[in-house]
Amino acid sequence: MAQSRASSAMIFTGGPILTIDDAMPTAEAVAVRNGVIVAVGSLDAARAAAGRGAQVVNLDGRTLLPGFFDPHGHVSMVGLQARYANLLPAPDGQGDDIPALQRITRDWMNAHEQLVRDTQLVIGFGYDDSQLKERRHPTRSELDAISDIVPILFLHQSGHLGAANSAALKAAGVSASTPNPDGGAFRREDGAQEPNGVMEETALFTVMGALFTRLDVQANMEMIREGARFYSSFGYTTAQDGRSSTGSCQLMAQMAERGELPIDILSFPDILTSTDVMATPLYRKTYVGRFRIGGVKLTLDGSPQGKTAWLSQPYYIPPEGKPASYRGYPAVTEQQALDAVELAFRNDWQIEVHANGDAAIDLLIGAVSDATRRHGAKDRRPVLIHGQTVRMDQLDQLKTLGIVPSLFPMHTFYWGDFHRDSVLGPRRAEFISPCASVVRRGMRFTSHHDAPVANPDSMRVLSATVTRRTRSGDILGPDECVPVDIALKAMTLWAAWQHYEDDRKGSLTVGKLADMTLLDADPMTVDPGKLAEIKVQATYKEGREVWRR
Repeated sequence: MAQSRASSAMIFTGGPILTIDDAMPTAEAVAVRNGVIVAVGSLDAARAAAGRGAQVVNLDGRTLLPGFFDPHGHVSMVGLQARYANLLPAPDGQGDDIPALQRITRDWMNAHEQLVRDTQLVIGFGYDDSQLKERRHPTRSELDAISDIVPILFLHQSGHLGAANSAALKAAGVSASTPNPDGGAFRREDGAQEPNGVMEETALFTVMGALFTRLDVQANMEMIREGARFYSSFGYTTAQDGRSSTGSCQLMAQMAERGELPIDILSFPDILTSTDVMATPLYRKTYVGRFRIGGVKLTLDGSPQGKTAWLSQPYYIPPEGKPASYRGYPAVTEQQALDAVELAFRNDWQIEVHANGDAAIDLLIGAVSDATRRHGAKDRRPVLIHGQTVRMDQLDQLKTLGIVPSLFPMHTFYWGDFHRDSVLGPRRAEFISPCASVVRRGMRFTSHHDAPVANPDSMRVLSATVTRRTRSGDILGPDECVPVDIALKAMTLWAAWQHYEDDRKGSLTVGKLADMTLLDADPMTVDPGKLAEIKVQATYKEGREVWRR
């Protein structure tokens, strides 16, 4: 269904209103006309600005605040997660052991027989070896037990590893003679070269590329549509599609032109594969039909919980078969990284760079420093995506170079115990995603979910940023907790600023778009331990309700 701006005036009142505007942090009412905020403050002022006949929306004691702005995620992949078998562990799914993964996949196949016949492909998303009872990845033989005829691909919750059955490996042309690609690996059977089905990084992406050609345009459109809808159910009014392909950009643009996107989508195509799209009208500062390209994406390493992130010091417990000195590995060469950042700076493209390990962050800092010397200082806002293991000395360098840290404190809940006990050890794990240290340096940060790595659950993001409580109840790095008001800024105003959109988004301020979300409780007053339990009740895009619980 086509979406359009609300044409009539509206007044929102009757509950707490958090503006995220320091000039007026709270308000009694907000008036909206033609999708834009025209008054914030008293109810009388809102009535005067809205005029006669304005619709009054009674908040019934619920809390209104700006729509959440996604500083990093993959909205099209969220649609894939929503469309296919959900292998996530608790609390987001039931994938707690390998027999459960097999059962979930069989049940999904039985419920989607026609889709399986049409595509000859089964996808399961979200298994996590750190949360499985077996504490390992499922293997080819275990996926063959589901089916050895239809290709089956399981994607790890990190999005950086996966597992395939024999049919999927054969369809992708992978055999014992297939070498490991640069920046990735096919794990092998013990004492042999036969792939055991588990794939890391570029090895996984190669198999995905071969298998995903089976998904037609309609399937990809449905994934984008479903992903945007899922985002809106968590109060997001702007979603990101990080590391897009040229084809996915074109598809999202077509859907936007037809009015099929309920919320804005901001795309960052892969700088190594999809720079051709940067020369098209899709790269622009304004949205057309709720889509635009904002810049480019570069990936320097992998996943800390998958133990493929590139560290300067060894992993606390190395993966099976790796030496005690194992530190992960880069996804690209140093020259590729330098050339990519140079290309972005030369063209004045904003560049967002995935770097989890501190060795990868060192490479980012060196590349930005080199490109800045070549092209001079300018407000380019290069973005460090994730920065899980960023060191304190690196934060100082980020500030000097103007690199925006978009951090991932949700890891403290989902993988905090695993980071402490296996990935980084107790000392280093305390400092993952050090939000408070960023603030103490007078810097802004943003807080993301990297969906579909985790659900685009805004309240889980907020809770993790504020409390840093792990699944076991530990507080991982209490000195890195930040207050609720700061965490909300990191999800709204500062996220909009990260993308040069704070002039029209991120706060309830006169002249900005009426992008808003309604919560069933006030995050400023609830017990911080209950933040994750707050529910989004409704989402408004430019004054128009696009989702309601």
